[in-house]
Amino acid sequence: MPRRPLSLPAKLAWFAAAFAFCVIVFGAFVRLSNAGLSCPDWPTCYGQATWPTHAHEIARANEAFPTRPVEAGKPWREQFHRMIAGTLGVLVLTLALVAVWRRPRARALVLLAAAAAALGVGLYMGGRHAASALLSAAAIGLPLAVALRLPRAAPWRLAVVALAVIIFQAMLGMWTVTLLLKPIVVMGHLLGGLTTFALLAYAALRLSRVGADGEEFARLRRFVALGVVLLAGQIALGGWTSANYAALACGYGGSAFPHCLGQWWPATDFRQGFVLWREIGVNYEGGVLDLPARTAIQLAHRLGALVVFCYLGWLAHRAARAGLRGYGVALGAALLAQVALGIGNVTLGLPLPVATAHNAVAALLLFALLALLARTQRRLDPA
Repeated sequence: MPRRPLSLPAKLAWFAAAFAFCVIVFGAFVRLSNAGLSCPDWPTCYGQATWPTHAHEIARANEAFPTRPVEAGKPWREQFHRMIAGTLGVLVLTLALVAVWRRPRARALVLLAAAAAALGVGLYMGGRHAASALLSAAAIGLPLAVALRLPRAAPWRLAVVALAVIIFQAMLGMWTVTLLLKPIVVMGHLLGGLTTFALLAYAALRLSRVGADGEEFARLRRFVALGVVLLAGQIALGGWTSANYAALACGYGGSAFPHCLGQWWPATDFRQGFVLWREIGVNYEGGVLDLPARTAIQLAHRLGALVVFCYLGWLAHRAARAGLRGYGVALGAALLAQVALGIGNVTLGLPLPVATAHNAVAALLLFALLALLARTQRRLDPA
């Protein structure tokens, strides 16, 4: 039977998912190169739509922001990341509109959400923060209301949910700057980006009619869903580790793995390490926790990695035995690469290319699970 050509929503979803992956990787590069506060304002950068480059622009920026002078080579990273994230937002809006175009009321609500989000940014720039927050909340709520009214099995419903997520993601990006890299916000920003990617990727997979014609994979599907949950928890732990600058809490080099500070279990402070909400107004750049608290975070991340490695390794084997060899091999390969990169981060002292690749492969590992989940679902009839 000849393969059906991809529909326009499927093509858009694949493109948006690939673009979201690029945004995630570049965002990791920005965070790991300590450029997250290189633009002290939002959404502008030292009051500019781009970033200061010429000597007179840098002098004016330093005068306007004396507590945060321009760091050579960094502002472009943060502002370019904002630009491509905004481009992704336009892509997701386009996909959401394509998804609901034949539903006039839903189309109107999606357009209203986009207008509310844009107006909210304008009000924020004008200093009217309360009104901006209300409009932003409405911009998030409207697509969710539309998604609830769409057929439950419709994959394009995910694109509408992705619109709500990416609007909230923009707010998290703003709070990352205004709350000075508050760890819970930084972790949330990472999870928001991966959630956007996951929604777009899964929508693309389902719109491409990836799936089974029967229910032979029903049991495996439950195991895959659990794998997605476990991986999401481990990614959150990784985000918390990065946001609290705990990646090298066990030291680096040969004594840092599999040991930690030369011991199997050094002094830890889990209570302080996992306080999710701390005071506002503190600059969290570089981290504020002492070594035992950071060590607790690092050890929790390692233990989580061990659990995920064992489960996903078993799941890859289980998928291969169920007749999905290609999916199992892809999942196993991504899992091994991720573990190798994690160990490399510690033993090599967190080199920027390795640390960035660790984030990229986390997204690819998530995609491998989503592809397996879509493959074990019932195949959708063509629209």
